[in-house]
Amino acid sequence: MATPQRSSVLFGAFVIGFAALMLRLIYWQIFSADRLGKEASRQHFVQLTVPAARGEIMDYGNNPLVVNQPSYLVYGEPRNIKDIPQFSKIVAGELALDPMEVASKLAQPNLVWVPLAHKVELTKVQTLRTQNILGLGFEKEPKRFYPEASTAAHLLGFVGSDVNGVDQGYFGLEGYYDRQLRGIDGMMRLEKDAHGAPILIGSEERLPPEDGRTLILHADKVVQQIVERKLKEGIERYGAKEGSVVVMNPETGGILAMASFPNYDPRRFSEFDKSLYKNPVVGSAFEPGSTFKALIMAAAINEKLITPDTTMDESGPVQIGPYVIRTWNNQYHGKITMTQVLENSSNVGMVFIAQKLGKEKLLSAIRRFGFGKPTNIDLEDESSPELRADKDWAEVDEYTASFGQGIAVTPIQMVRAIAALANGGRMMEPHMVKEIRESKGKTIAVPPKVSLQVVSAETARIVTEMMVSAVDNGEAKWAKPKGYRVAGKTGTAQIPVAGHYDDKKTIASFVGFAPADKPRFVMLVTLREPSSSQWGSETAAPLFFTIARDLFTYWAIPPQ
Repeated sequence: MATPQRSSVLFGAFVIGFAALMLRLIYWQIFSADRLGKEASRQHFVQLTVPAARGEIMDYGNNPLVVNQPSYLVYGEPRNIKDIPQFSKIVAGELALDPMEVASKLAQPNLVWVPLAHKVELTKVQTLRTQNILGLGFEKEPKRFYPEASTAAHLLGFVGSDVNGVDQGYFGLEGYYDRQLRGIDGMMRLEKDAHGAPILIGSEERLPPEDGRTLILHADKVVQQIVERKLKEGIERYGAKEGSVVVMNPETGGILAMASFPNYDPRRFSEFDKSLYKNPVVGSAFEPGSTFKALIMAAAINEKLITPDTTMDESGPVQIGPYVIRTWNNQYHGKITMTQVLENSSNVGMVFIAQKLGKEKLLSAIRRFGFGKPTNIDLEDESSPELRADKDWAEVDEYTASFGQGIAVTPIQMVRAIAALANGGRMMEPHMVKEIRESKGKTIAVPPKVSLQVVSAETARIVTEMMVSAVDNGEAKWAKPKGYRVAGKTGTAQIPVAGHYDDKKTIASFVGFAPADKPRFVMLVTLREPSSSQWGSETAAPLFFTIARDLFTYWAIPPQ
């Protein structure tokens, strides 16, 4: 018979044990409920990802530029494989894999399925399926396909893999719109048995993927093809190291075509040097040379400091301290008008205009035209050369900048600035995408965006006429298509090398818009180090007019 003291001890021990058990149960059911629930779910269910189809990219007429090609994820189910070495040998042979690596992956414990190869083409999958290999599975996994091969490579970008092996867009549109294009992956959850194998008659939960959005561009596939074909021919004809062309609608800011060579093939991007991935139109700087003169001219006219008929004395070089500024051909014409300054592309005349503007108004105009900051174009690889601080501008820097030397810009910045003269002085934000189409069919328009009114409509009209005169009476007049009014300006800028300018290495350019009275397009052509001639009037200008001639025909624009 237990003593009262012994009974008390036993009762106390019982109470303590019961309290400990209750505390443990409370801990499991309240504080650890989520964690234990997830562990139980992992033991009872197997969860697989169902990849979303990446959105496509179409030109403005719904012609495909990037689509998805049927392909598959090939995976193995170790618990259903009877002979792993033999399985690995057969599958690895078809997929060009290492049999030892395949076997090693499949031999890892407690794995229900093992991914073996991504983006496998349909033909290989069909071959494997005919062999009825036990433990081999397939899941649709769309693969990027470029119907036009390397056409518009810099514009489009490419799809690679991130550190986790997941598809990710890089450069161009693929990079900028990656989150819109990739969609949202789905999920499939299957009940599994004690051995980890899916129960065929067990419960199944499926969350379908939401496919990525499709991009509808301002770009026109035909215009892109014209530009690329003519640019290739021009680079070869003029012996240039590289070149680029960008065509924009000045009314909307929509990019109609954009090309640079050398380029790469997005289907086989890993086989090309990584330096080719960057789009030179938005990511590389150059000195614009005399194409810049039209903008500084517009700034001075807008400030009412000059008119087209204002005259100056171009009797010889201008001395600025230790520096001498000459005309490009060392020819001088005496008394000339501002229109003739553009026609003759006079550096001396531009010094006269820069002096009229003064430092403050000159630098303000350069910034108002958008230089020194990105344009916000919807391409991933845009960069912008910085302008030096106001205090760091010496007098000679002001004067050389007036004719486009000693200042760096990107092609997209330059074409946007000139486009403002083509559309009544409005600075438009350049854009690639016109519409975004959701997977369920809803379309979201991307409206044109006006950045600012950079000069008055009257100034834009006046400078347009001056640029028409520069084409009709300038060095490149021989190349202009007959019957069309084209506003434009040539440019030739020496390339800075090791702290000085190389007088034999130039970037030749031509920028313009047409028809001048109601512009359908504004276009910039640049050629780096042309060997046939260093002058833009003899290389970039005729290439511009060759492309323009084809655009007039394609759009059925009649002569005026």
